[in-house]
Amino acid sequence: MESQESGIRRPVRWLELCPWLILFRTFSLARAARTLFLAAVAVMLTYSGWWVLGWMFSGTDDPRLQDSITIHYGRQTDDGQWDRVCPWTSATRAVADYPSLPGISSPTDTRPSPAASQSTASAILEPWCAFGRLILDPGVSRTGLAYFLLCGLWATAVWAFFGATMTRPAAVFLARDRWIGWTATLAHARKKWRAYFTAPLVPLIGLLLLAIFPCLLGLLLRFDVGVAIAAVFWPFALICGFFGAILLLGLVFGWPLMWATIGTEDTDSFDAVSRSYHYLFQRPLQYLFYILVAVVFGWLGWLLVSNFAAAVIALTYGAAGWGGTPERVTLLQETVAGGGGNALNAGGRFGAVLIGFWVTGVKLLAVGFLYSYFWTAATAIYMLLRREVDATEMDEVFLDDEESDRDDLAPIGTDAAGAPEVAGDPPSGASD
Repeated sequence: MESQESGIRRPVRWLELCPWLILFRTFSLARAARTLFLAAVAVMLTYSGWWVLGWMFSGTDDPRLQDSITIHYGRQTDDGQWDRVCPWTSATRAVADYPSLPGISSPTDTRPSPAASQSTASAILEPWCAFGRLILDPGVSRTGLAYFLLCGLWATAVWAFFGATMTRPAAVFLARDRWIGWTATLAHARKKWRAYFTAPLVPLIGLLLLAIFPCLLGLLLRFDVGVAIAAVFWPFALICGFFGAILLLGLVFGWPLMWATIGTEDTDSFDAVSRSYHYLFQRPLQYLFYILVAVVFGWLGWLLVSNFAAAVIALTYGAAGWGGTPERVTLLQETVAGGGGNALNAGGRFGAVLIGFWVTGVKLLAVGFLYSYFWTAATAIYMLLRREVDATEMDEVFLDDEESDRDDLAPIGTDAAGAPEVAGDPPSGASD
């Protein structure tokens, strides 16, 4: 007999057919005011720490440090003095304006751009990459190693806390479709900061340990006879290099998964490293596909956020021009952009600096979207890889007492006969 249900139309569950569509939910997380604010604060703290380190190392003669110190601290003049910038100005290098469009000369472009940062993750990776290049340089100075090592540790320490404040709410939202409050978010970041900080350092320590044996062989290369002895043990050095390459590959591509693991599972750093490497090497093609989807969607989101911020700034300047004069507003914009010269007196320049502070704040919030999106997308990708490898459902996430769903349930009581019943009305936050 023909089934009675053959003509029933059932809705298509797209998330079951295409789980990667969950990446499209990350935009609402990344654009939230709280995550934008936290990301902007993290960028400010990162550059402020680098400014302090630039001041500490400003007396160095190492030419390889001058470019970084110039960006983070200031420019050394011909008479040996330093034309210092404030930490806020140093941080605003991450929100430099777009170059003018072809055929248009405009020093007052209002669109924020991450051009100086080069990539979303550069606030963490940039000093570590420089540190790695210097290690491979035989003529490296200890000053250079110390500077970039301290910059890398400071950036990792800052983003270990603020990364936790982004990955944890993202994990709970994507799994349970609910927000957790400020208290629970900050409590998780404080409790798990050490795990977030040490997770990416574990592979680095492993790399240093693997480098010990080739380094010892390098001592033999100082002598002709030592070269022959080192050649006998060279295969073991290649084995160390092989495992070192695996550690480095997993660190470069898998370190965002480490923090997503801690935010989702509330685990320690060693488990985070183990899971990230396991998922990366078990599903490399799926991982690359998820990254591609996240990059394309994030680029579209960035176009929306950056142009919205540009509209806010441009409309403000335009409305101010109605009350003043277009020439005066243009002069103010040029002064804010650093090209106004001495056309304004001391009071005018102070006002221009203050206006530039607020304008840059809007740009910094917009650039914060890149960082907040990066961590929310990394959390979504981790949950997708976990589903592929461990067959773990997307709605599984660790919840402590402050984040549990039990507060959303109506209280249970008993009636006059002793039978259980719902006591009173459900809480206002409960779902139907």
